[in-house]
Parts: sequence; C-alpha cells; structure tokens
Amino acid sequence: MSSNIKITRICQFCDADFTARTTVTKYCSHKCASRAYKQRTRNRNIEKSVAETVQVISVKKIELQAKEFLSINEASELLNVSRWTISRAIAADRLKAVRMGKRVIIRRKDIDQLFT
Repeated sequence: MSSNIKITRICQFCDADFTARTTVTKYCSHKCASRAYKQRTRNRNIEKSVAETVQVISVKKIELQAKEFLSINEASELLNVSRWTISRAIAADRLKAVRMGKRVIIRRKDIDQLFT
C-alpha cells in the first residue's frame, strides 16, 4: 500500500527545498545523502584521531611527572615553556641543574620548588 504524501522539506545537507514522499526523508537526492554520510564519517574519524592524540599527550605528561630527573627538553614539555626559558632559569640560578658531559639534568624536586 502506497501513499500519495507530498511534503515540502529542506535538505539537511544543502538546505535546498524539495518535495518528499515520506515523512522521514532528510536529503533532497542520493548525492546529498552520500555527501552527508561522507561528512559524518570524516567527522567521526577526526574526533577519534583527536581523542587518541589527547590520550598520548596525557600519558606522556604522566610519565614525565613520574621521573625524578629530567632533561631540559622534558622539563620544557612538563612546564609548557620553551627550552630557552628553562636555560635562562638555570643561568639565573632560579633552577638548579647539573651538567653531565653535554647533558643537563634537572631534579624534579627543584622544578616543584620553583612554585612554592
């Protein structure tokens, strides 16, 4: 049994007016439906990628917070400042550091004491 319903709707993808034959039609054409599906899939993949990136960053921060000794790069990542800012703090004796060969090692406790 078919009905002769004709409803004027607005396409959810292209915002064009069209005449729908059912009450659940959302798109004006197969082309708009396909494009909307691709857009939803693309957005879902982007959200998944962003969530994975946030997770990797948070794991990295947790690992840095667990370390007792840090390099200049690790200290700058932990504090969200540049390497030069850490180097200037060491040069100004605001942050204690030990030079072992070419590496500079900073104690985690010394970084914590900067803010107390």
